[in-house]
Order: sequence, then structure tokens, then C-alpha cells
Amino acid sequence: MSTSDLSVSAGRVLASGRSTSLASSPLLLRLLAGLVILLLWEGVVRGFAPAYVAKPSGVVMAIPKVIVNPAFLEATAITLTAVAQGLAIALVMGTIIGLIMGRSVVVERMLRHYVNGFYAVPMIIVLPLFSLWFGYSGAARLATIVFAALFSIIVNVADGAKSVPREYLEVARSFRSGRVRMLREIVLPAAMPYFLAGVRLAAGRALIGAVVAEFFTAIGGLGYFILYQSRTFHHDEAFVGVMLLAAFGVGFEVFVNWCTRHFMPWYRRDEKTD
Repeated sequence: MSTSDLSVSAGRVLASGRSTSLASSPLLLRLLAGLVILLLWEGVVRGFAPAYVAKPSGVVMAIPKVIVNPAFLEATAITLTAVAQGLAIALVMGTIIGLIMGRSVVVERMLRHYVNGFYAVPMIIVLPLFSLWFGYSGAARLATIVFAALFSIIVNVADGAKSVPREYLEVARSFRSGRVRMLREIVLPAAMPYFLAGVRLAAGRALIGAVVAEFFTAIGGLGYFILYQSRTFHHDEAFVGVMLLAAFGVGFEVFVNWCTRHFMPWYRRDEKTD
């Protein structure tokens, strides 16, 4: 083998080593992808968009001013409080209905098509009805949040309740365990992975429901703050609110993954969570 062949082989080995180390570092990949997206965004806006269109450099400069703005802080607190309340209501109602549907064939046949139908209905369609019923107030926003989050929890919990191994239930019956106790101590823990999947979907849909309700009812909140800043051509300030919504979604996903690892170590213990 010649010297040139050796150098080419060595270069290939080094390149493959770099690619392997890059692929084994999820954080580095995320940062690299984010940097590329920001550079493309900055370049496209500077080259082709009007001056008032948001760009990363302008958003970064607007962050210190926005995060100390009392109106922004109040709007964030209002929206996140409403999301927490609506999500809590949806979790309780959705878990109860889902467990009953998953363990009762009669109830499942009665409700399955209605649940799937309402799950597919866009929340923007029901918002005028909620505004008519509850007025242009926080109650309409809360109803929209519950509607947006409820059905994803019902569907996932029902599927989880139906997937419980029959042997578990037969052992419980042999020890004369009651139906309520089986639901609480066997069915619900077994359906917990499905429940967490439903919670992930419900949290994002609840946040979207809150923002959509604030857009169309013009009630105070983070959605209205973003809408007002956009309509007054303060796009950088509006994007700070958008970034906060995205950060909330990512933070909730991290929290759910942490709960899964710490409280359900048996679930997907052979898979590495990055």
C-alpha cells in the first residue's frame, strides 16, 4: 500500500471518528441545528424582509426590556395559571372517563366515537360557542383549555386500561379484590405510560387553547400580549412571548421525562432518554 493510500485511509478513519462522536452527543447536535436555523433566519430577514420583521438579533436585544415589563409578567401569570387550572380539570376528568371506558365494553361502545369525534374537532370551531355561553371572559378561556386537553387524555388512558394483562386481573379476582381497588392499584399503574403520553399531548393542546382563546376573545394573557405587539409592529417583543411559550412546552416535556425515569424506572429501562 502506497503512502497516499495510507493517508486517505487515515483521513477516512478520522472523519468517521468525528461523525461518530458528533452523533453520540445529542446536546451538540441540538445546538448545531439551532445555530444553523438562527443564522438562516437572520440572513433571510436581513436580505428579503421589511425592517420591522423579527430577527434573532432583535429578539435577543428585546428580551431584557420585555421580561421586566409589568404587562408581560402579568399576562404570563394569567395564561399559565389558566393553563394549570384547565389541565388539572382535564387530567381528573379524563383519567376517570378513560379508566371507565377502558374497563367497560358497554361504556366504550357508547362513548368511543363521540370522544374520537370531539378529539378531531379544531378548538377554534368551538370557541365562538364558549364565548356565547361564558362571555368574553376567563371562563371561556378555561372551557377552551379543558376541551383542548380532555380528549387526548381520555383516548390514551382508555387504551392503557384495555392493555392491562388479563393475568393481573385474574390474580386480583382470586384474592377477592373489588372493582374499584383493581382500578386504583392495578389498572391505573399499568396504564401510567399511556397516561403520560396523554399528558404530553394535553399540555401542548392546553397551551394552544389558551392562546387561541386570548387571540379571539381579546382577554388579558400572553396570547393577547403577542397579538397586540404584532399589530403594533413590535415583532421582536412579540417573539419573546412566543419563545416563552416554546420554553414552557420544552420544560414540561423535560419534567414528564424526569418523572418517568424517577417514578417508573421499569418503563423503557432499556432505552436511553436523551
